[in-house]
Amino acid sequence: MRETFRVTTSTTARVLALLEILQGGGIRTVPELAVRLGVDERTVRRYVGHLLDLDIPVDAVRGRHGGYRLAPGYRMPPLMLTDEEALAVLLGLLSGQRGGPGAASAAAGESAAAKVRRVLPVALRRRLEALLETADFTDRPRPATPPEAAALLELAEAVRRRRPVAFAYTDRKGSDSARTVLPYGLVGHSGRWYLTGARRDDGEMRIFRLDRMASVRPLSGSFDVPDGFDPAATVLDHLARTPWTHDVSLRVRGSVEHLRGHLPAGIAALSEDGPDWVHVRIRAERLDWIPPVLAALDRPFVIERPAELRGLVQALSRRLDAYAAGSPAEPSAADEQPS
Repeated sequence: MRETFRVTTSTTARVLALLEILQGGGIRTVPELAVRLGVDERTVRRYVGHLLDLDIPVDAVRGRHGGYRLAPGYRMPPLMLTDEEALAVLLGLLSGQRGGPGAASAAAGESAAAKVRRVLPVALRRRLEALLETADFTDRPRPATPPEAAALLELAEAVRRRRPVAFAYTDRKGSDSARTVLPYGLVGHSGRWYLTGARRDDGEMRIFRLDRMASVRPLSGSFDVPDGFDPAATVLDHLARTPWTHDVSLRVRGSVEHLRGHLPAGIAALSEDGPDWVHVRIRAERLDWIPPVLAALDRPFVIERPAELRGLVQALSRRLDAYAAGSPAEPSAADEQPS
C-alpha cells in the first residue's frame, strides 16, 4: 500500500510543480526532480504517488537513464471554470502582477496566469486574453460593486478589435439612457472598472463606470485610437475633476513631484503655476482631512477657496501650538465646527 502523507500548501505547490515539469516531455530522473523541487529523492517518489492517486498516468522508466514521465498521449483536460470563475482567477493574478510588491510577485503572477490560460477552453481563453491585453490598473482595489463578467469581457474584446459598442447606462443622478461609444481602453481603479472612449456621434471623450452598464453589445465598424492616448491617466484626471460638495483651490510652493507623494492623482489635479509654485485643485465631500495633509507638505501655501478651509487650518494650527507647549487643551467650539 502506498504511503499516505499530509497535504500542506507547500506540498500541493510542489506536486503541481512536478506535474508541470513532467508535462514538458521526456524522462526526468529522480535526482534531477529532487534538485528542481528542492526536496530529497524519497519525497519525489511520494509526490509521484500522489499524482497517481489523482489518476494522472506517470510511468516509471527503469534502467541506467530511467526516471519518470507522463504516459505517451496524455494531456491535461481543459480547466472547467465558468466565465466568472476564470475571470476572478485571472483578475487576481493580473492585479497582483501589476500592483504587487516587487518583480518576484510579477514573475509568479505571469507564470501562473500562463498556466491557467493554457488549459482553458479556446473560446474562453481568447476572450480573457483580450482583457489581459487591454486592461490597465491605477492602484490596489477596494471593495466595490463588481461589473458583470460578460460585459467586461465583451468590452475588452471590443477595445482590442476596435469595434463600437452600444449599452444602456445609468448615470450618477439615476437617469437612464442608451449610449453608443468608441471604446479606447478599460481601467481598474480602486475596485471599480471604467471604460474610456469617445461618443460615436460627436467624438466627445467620456468615462463610464462598468457597474452602471447593462445590455452591452458590439456593433459593426471600426475606429482608430488617438496617438498617445493613456486610458489610466484619462480616468484619474476625470475623477479629480468630478464635481463634489467642495471645490478646493490652492497654490503651494514646491514641485509637482513632491506634492504628488501626498496628493495622489485620483484626489488632486496638479499643474505648475509659475516658478516654484503648483496649483492644486481638489474635489471633496469633506474638508477636515485637508489641513493635516497641508501640514505634512511642510511647504508655504495660499488658500484661494473655500474660505471655510482657512478656518480649519487655523484651528489645527492652534491645536498644534497647544500640544507643542505641553497644554493638551480641549478644542474650542470654533475648532469643532463641521466642514
